[in-house]
Amino acid sequence: MKTGKSAAIAVLTGALLLTGATAATASPKTPHGSNAPKAGELTAATIDAYMRDYAQRTGLPGALVAVTKGDQVVQVAGYGHTADGQAITKDTPMPLASLSKSFTALAVLRLADQHKISLDEPVRSYLPEFTMADPRAGKITVRQLLQQTSGMSDRTFPELTLPAPDTLKDAVAMLRTAPLATDPGTKMAYHNPNYAVAARLTEVVTGMPFGDYLAASVFRPLGMTSTTTVNTTRDHPGGAAGYIRAYGRVLERGHPKWFVNGSAGVVSTAADLAKWLIAQNGSSRAFPERTVKTAQTPSGVGGSTYGMGWQAGKTAGGAPELQHTGWLLTHNSAQTLLPQSGYGIAVVTDTGMISGDDALLITDGLIDIIEGRPDAGAAPFTMSADPWLAGLSLLNLGLGVLGVLRARRWARRRAGRPVWRLIARLVPYVLPIALFAGLADLIGLLMNRVGTMEMITYVWFALYVWAATAALAATAVIVARTVHTVRARRPHVRQEPGVGVAEPTAPFQA
Repeated sequence: MKTGKSAAIAVLTGALLLTGATAATASPKTPHGSNAPKAGELTAATIDAYMRDYAQRTGLPGALVAVTKGDQVVQVAGYGHTADGQAITKDTPMPLASLSKSFTALAVLRLADQHKISLDEPVRSYLPEFTMADPRAGKITVRQLLQQTSGMSDRTFPELTLPAPDTLKDAVAMLRTAPLATDPGTKMAYHNPNYAVAARLTEVVTGMPFGDYLAASVFRPLGMTSTTTVNTTRDHPGGAAGYIRAYGRVLERGHPKWFVNGSAGVVSTAADLAKWLIAQNGSSRAFPERTVKTAQTPSGVGGSTYGMGWQAGKTAGGAPELQHTGWLLTHNSAQTLLPQSGYGIAVVTDTGMISGDDALLITDGLIDIIEGRPDAGAAPFTMSADPWLAGLSLLNLGLGVLGVLRARRWARRRAGRPVWRLIARLVPYVLPIALFAGLADLIGLLMNRVGTMEMITYVWFALYVWAATAALAATAVIVARTVHTVRARRPHVRQEPGVGVAEPTAPFQA
């Protein structure tokens, strides 16, 4: 989510970079003159101008944008291209990532409207196959799944590090060995399997595959004829291939197999997203207003601002905002409702999480226009951070080479010292190695999500390289100093001509 990830970025940037230097190189917050529209006004022309400017200064490969106001479509358009080189239009399908949760939530709420389920009944009442290695799981209700207060967590079930299942039934079955992190209903923890269980529940209750039920209960009533949901990232258009950012460039990358249905499997277009935004802003008769409001209302559990696939917050100008963000390793997305002005904004880009938070930055830029602020010239923070990390990575390698070249002299100078003192001098070099080995855990702790080292090469490639070069340099210095220390302490022998027995040389002579 937006808040947790922003905190992670702040901590990482402060701890790993020269913070002042990074801030000094940030994009200038100056207006862009001719593209600046009137305060409070969003038009197709201003959106196009903003997107052209944003793509020019950031190198954004591609995006789709849908903007509505009340029951009117302001703009639906595609910009740039997909990873396979196809031009993105308003009808190009792109993965919505975790925006999918709001669709799943609405589909489950429709079952409650029809009195087929009760939100406050235990999940097992409708889905007996849902079992966990924790007796408290029997108390988890349907509402707690949708509000992410079930007690399930990445800490006890790190789903992104496990082999991906192929179906919702298999995804639920994997939870049989997982404990809960907290008592159900006591704390909000963002966890994708909550929504996999919710989606599987609809299959069992309706007797329909989740994709079919989602289409019948949500997509078709809204006229979203080009929207579907899939099981894994391999089923996404192009296998979810997209781009990551590194050192000021965008690099095409494929996506590893993740299970996404229920939590992140919806694929849609700009044209269809406009219909979704209009409905979510209360300007559609497709669903009861109370149902939509139920999904958008925060649970309040432990102070949580998360509802059911929506999170309440404030814009930079202090206006109420409902939002949900979504991230794959190669795509990111954001959907936003502004109740006071009636605007709805949805953005999907083919750049990955953290290294290219373009969807959220574009959304914030459009909100700036609505609220009358000048264009801040925002760009993904890695565009300014990566050059510093590149310099630090080169410095790591340079210091490593220098340390190896000086290792023999270092060992000779300390030849007579106790071994424990030499080991103590090498201990600081273990720290970069430990940091690299635990980098995935560190980022997981900051982001409250558990991932793998491979994921870091997508999330922030320059950070991975910086940590890897530091670990490599430290390892090289440790090895070189150890080898030369052993050689320096090995007895040297001298053999006289014609003498069969060698005598030890100083300083080991008796």
